[in-house]
Amino acid sequence: MKKFITLLLLTLFCAATVHAAEARIGYVDLQKALNNCEAGKVAKEKISVKVKEYETQIDQKQKEMKKLKDDLDKQGLVLSEDKRAAKKRDFDQKLKELERFTKDIQEELQQQDAGFTRQIITDFSKIINDIGAKEGYTAIFEKTESALLYADPKADLTDKAIKAYDASLKK
Repeated sequence: MKKFITLLLLTLFCAATVHAAEARIGYVDLQKALNNCEAGKVAKEKISVKVKEYETQIDQKQKEMKKLKDDLDKQGLVLSEDKRAAKKRDFDQKLKELERFTKDIQEELQQQDAGFTRQIITDFSKIINDIGAKEGYTAIFEKTESALLYADPKADLTDKAIKAYDASLKK
């Protein structure tokens, strides 16, 4: 539906600009911009550090789980039915806690990534609007979301937007 609306708007836009003397159209690859701008690199590094911290914690918990499982397997034959059942419940409970911990970490990292991305895109929108206004563009599209089937590489404003964005962060 989103692509249909974008295509419809593009068609209407093109029809309206037939009478214009010159229509300047450009596009920006936001994914490339997110990966290559300084703020994007910093955000990726922050997420990467968090991932490494959590991987260490998860590895430690998995080792503890393996030890508990090995103990349960070894002692299972010599323990009474009640004690074996209690150890099994303890193991199952810790396994659920590990699964919850892992799920919570994934959600936290996704939220942080989404927050970083949202902020960068908001800032990029301002930069792209400035480029469009200053350089007389009629329209600037996002490469992957606008049903852009072909574009002359000369119309790609991504690198220009990255430079302007990075420069705006240094002010």
